[in-house]
Amino acid sequence: MLAEAQHRGEPRMVAQLLRSAVAIRLVTNGEQSTAQPYLDEMMAHTRRHGLLVLEADTHALKGRFMLMLGAEDTALTEAAIALAMLDDDLPLDTTLNRRTWNMMLASTLMDIGLVLTQLGVYEEADQVMNRASRYIRDSPVPHQISVHLINRIRMLVGWGLRLERVDQSRIAREKFETAAAIAEAVEGPFRESLFPRQADKSAAEQVPVVAAALALANPSSAHVERLFEIKPTAKYARELIITAIALARCLEQTGLVHEAVDVLAESRRALEDDPSEPTLRLCLIREFARLSGPNGGERTLSALESYAQELETQLWEMRESRIATLNTRREHERLTRKHGETERKAMQDPLTGLPNRRALDERLEALSASADNHPMALALVDLDGFKEVNDQYSHADGDDVLRVVASTVRDALRGGDMVARYGGDEFVVLLPGAPLHAAEAALNRAVKAVSKLPHDLSHGVTLSVGVVALRQNETAARALARADAAMYEAKRSGGNGVAAVTMSTETAQSGRLVDDPAWALPEAT
Repeated sequence: MLAEAQHRGEPRMVAQLLRSAVAIRLVTNGEQSTAQPYLDEMMAHTRRHGLLVLEADTHALKGRFMLMLGAEDTALTEAAIALAMLDDDLPLDTTLNRRTWNMMLASTLMDIGLVLTQLGVYEEADQVMNRASRYIRDSPVPHQISVHLINRIRMLVGWGLRLERVDQSRIAREKFETAAAIAEAVEGPFRESLFPRQADKSAAEQVPVVAAALALANPSSAHVERLFEIKPTAKYARELIITAIALARCLEQTGLVHEAVDVLAESRRALEDDPSEPTLRLCLIREFARLSGPNGGERTLSALESYAQELETQLWEMRESRIATLNTRREHERLTRKHGETERKAMQDPLTGLPNRRALDERLEALSASADNHPMALALVDLDGFKEVNDQYSHADGDDVLRVVASTVRDALRGGDMVARYGGDEFVVLLPGAPLHAAEAALNRAVKAVSKLPHDLSHGVTLSVGVVALRQNETAARALARADAAMYEAKRSGGNGVAAVTMSTETAQSGRLVDDPAWALPEAT
């Protein structure tokens, strides 16, 4: 599906499929490490096409990836960047309907909320998830509602367990009760969701965190059998920890303290090599210490609790510092992006999202100044049959064709190559480090890609391309003049091809070659 979307050149669809490729790997055991290439591609793609919301989602997903590596500080920075990108009121993307736009925003906010939940920054996670609720509220999509409610349960249960560690049991109980209420509310949409499920069983019988929320709100023997049955299905550290603690408390209420300790000990062993969920891991260790004092010795247990309480107070203060760090980085990122957005707009063509002539001039000057970028090729691209599109259809259709062609050419070239809109239906391509024959081959790929676009996207438009090798100390005007002459040679040869300009004493390996006409052009041309 991703390959087909890339072939059709629809940037938003490509970004959504890249997101799916990343998300499925992050939640599949043994596949997490394979998410990195897709994250990198998603980041480059969303930036290239100005897809702000999906770029913010990339940062959120990267935060989740870094947490799996134990890099909490980096994950916090990624969350701050994502939040800053969504701080301002975002105008509706006119290419999407309101419902799709709201779902995209809600999905991104939920991904940010998950990172903050895993970091233990619950107050901020709560605010972000409440914001996501506003976008989901009017949604008729049961699966989206189910995902959101289950994520809120995870957040509230983790928050309650963390509050217990600083002796705020009353507030913790309120969090558990709220989570239990949401656990009951999720049953309706869950029955119509896309989750793999058994139709004859409730969400509480199939989703570990839902069952755990109900048990933590009212620990009793009534929950023990269900929790024992559902605990083996807990695939991730957070579900395993929450379910184990809930089961241990129900066993404790039943008088089976030794069995409760065994459940916690088994979960600790299962998570020995898992660096994720550091905040919840401490909750598990605290529960284990609370239930397994040495032979019930009151003095030893009291000393252990005193030490733990001191440790928890220090960790709570560290959490406050983390919140301050998050807000500081968020504000810094917001201001940086605001300044960068102004600069970006001044250098970007508003129709295609490609760099404009100003950006091209600056880039060409910078590349020409360094010998490391030579050899370097420059190409002028013109659309065959574009006038007929405007005449036979409409200028709006012509704009759509320009966007599709721009995206197709951009994706057919290397990441370091620059495609800029020069004006009208003309584009300029810079290929640093590419000798003429390599540039010609790359541009032939772009020509072929455009020619293979579905007719409803391209309306039959093809490319005529003229490419030249830049000479040392050559002015941009002269190089463009030579590329323009080569482009007209491609037009005269029937279009839908590449003409490469070479010195008359040179030969080339492929394509159409013309003698260098630059001798006839004054330097100022």
